[in-house]
Order: sequence, then C-alpha cells, then structure tokens
Amino acid sequence: MLCTVYHLGVVEYDEAYRLQQRLLYSRLDGKIKNTLLLLQHPPVVTIGKSGKLENIIASPAELMNQGISLVFADRGGDVTYHGPGQLVAYPIIDLRERGKDIHRYVHDLEEVIIRTVRDFSIDAGRDNGHAGVWVENDELASIGIRIRKWITTHGLALNIRPRLEHFSLINPCGFCDRKATSISKLLSKDIPMEAVIQRLITHFSEVFSARMEQGSNSHLRSAL
Repeated sequence: MLCTVYHLGVVEYDEAYRLQQRLLYSRLDGKIKNTLLLLQHPPVVTIGKSGKLENIIASPAELMNQGISLVFADRGGDVTYHGPGQLVAYPIIDLRERGKDIHRYVHDLEEVIIRTVRDFSIDAGRDNGHAGVWVENDELASIGIRIRKWITTHGLALNIRPRLEHFSLINPCGFCDRKATSISKLLSKDIPMEAVIQRLITHFSEVFSARMEQGSNSHLRSAL
C-alpha cells in the first residue's frame, strides 16, 4: 500500500482529533491515500470509552495547576497521558485493504514499536492481556484505537523522553500496580526524537508493507 506521512510537530489534542475526523471521511471517500500523522501533544490526560474517572489520581485543580488538560476521547482503552517528549502516531488506514482484521492491526502497531526500540537496544514485548508495549512490568508505549467504517483513527504513543512524573497523576491504562517508562530512562540518556521517528517510519513501512511518501503539512491543511 501507499502511505503519506506528515510530521506535524506539537498539536493540541482537540485539533489533532478534528484533523483525524476529516481525514477519516476523506479516506473513506477515496480522496486521500492511507495516512500516518506523527506529532506530540501538549500535556493532556485522556479518558477512553472504557475509562474510569477513579483512574485519575490527581484532582482537576492539580491537573490545572500543572498545565494538564483533561479530555474524554472516543478511542478504546482507559486513562492515558500525552505530553512533549512522547511520540504519537495516528494512522488513518483502510482496513478493508487488510482483511478487516482488527486484531492483526493492533498486533502490527505493537510490532512497529517493538522493532523501533530494538534499534536502540531495548528488549520490549507484549502483554497478552492488554494492548501496548512493555519492558518487564513497565509500559513503554500505549495503544488506543477507534475503527469507523473500517477506517482507523487514534493509534500509539511511544515514550521517548516525557516527564514521567506526570504519569503518577493517573493509573496508566487503568493499572494500579504498573508504571510508565521511557526510552531515555531505560538507556539513561536522551535519544533525539527525530532518530526515533525515522526508525518508526522504516518499521511501519516494513510491517504494513507500505511505500511511504512525505506529505506537505501546508497542503494537508489546505486540502481539508
């Protein structure tokens, strides 16, 4: 398949959501190719469709004092955190071209992350009971998706060098007994975001058998 990738920088969560919705219908109508959005969010806690408010440990006042927004999202999953230093990838893909196999899609997203961090000498794996990528008992990347008319939205969030203390304000993905980790914590050094992005694009191409092309951000916004 052909996939257009866009590097969007830091984007507010609500703005990225609206963009995904427009892309969803454009993909459904065949007006655009499969698309991969790569970005970061300002600090935000999101609650998925199966999320529980009690998994937000901090009070609304505490979140506000730390400059963290709260958003109810239509993705699957529970509570998660997004912030600078975390790479977020939102694929807008037509699963009718991939056998309408949602389990395979989630497995492939995990595989992209596992291969990406392996390039930085991190041995990560799956938890058969919960989507995401883990190093022992710590969550390195979360996955939360939505499928509408077989078009995907939302996606994955890989912790490169976020403020891990912000994860202590929630029970990540609903877990009380697990913590978040990051590439920089595991390696005890910072890895440039761009280096991780390039490896992730390479492995996305491999896993999804996709030919990647770079898209123009200005063209993306003007075309929708």
